[in-house]
Amino acid sequence: MLVGLLALTVAAAFAGAATYISVAEQPARLRLDDRALLQEWQPSYKRGAAMQASIAVVACVLGVVAWWQTGSLAYLIGAVLIILPWPWTLIAMMPTNRLLEAMDAAATNPQARPLIVKWGNLHLVRVMLGVLAALAFLWGSA
Repeated sequence: MLVGLLALTVAAAFAGAATYISVAEQPARLRLDDRALLQEWQPSYKRGAAMQASIAVVACVLGVVAWWQTGSLAYLIGAVLIILPWPWTLIAMMPTNRLLEAMDAAATNPQARPLIVKWGNLHLVRVMLGVLAALAFLWGSA
C-alpha cells in the first residue's frame, strides 16, 4: 500500500533527523564555548523545529489515511506516535526552549549550557517517538 509506505518513509525521515540532532549536532555544539553554544543553538532550534514539526504532521496524516484505508491498527499507532512530539515539545520542552530563546546570544550566559544539556536530554524523547512510529508503520507495511 503506497500511503503506508509513504507514512513509513516520512516517519523514518523524522526519526533520522531527530537521531542526527542527538548523536551529531548536540555533542558537537556542547564542545563550543558558552557564547558560541547559544549562538549555534538558537537558529538551529528554529530551523529544526519548523522542519520536524511539518514532517510529523505529514507522517501523521499519511498514517491516518493508511489506517482508514486498511483498518490496520499499526498505522493508527504510528500516526499517534509520530504526532506525540508536538505535545511533548509544548508541555515538557517549551519552558526550556523559551528560556534559551530569550537569552542574548551576544552576551555570556553561563546558564545556557545546563539548559542546552537539559534540552538535549528532553529531545531524546522525540527520537524515541520517531523511531517507534517508524517501526509501527513498518509493522503495518509488512
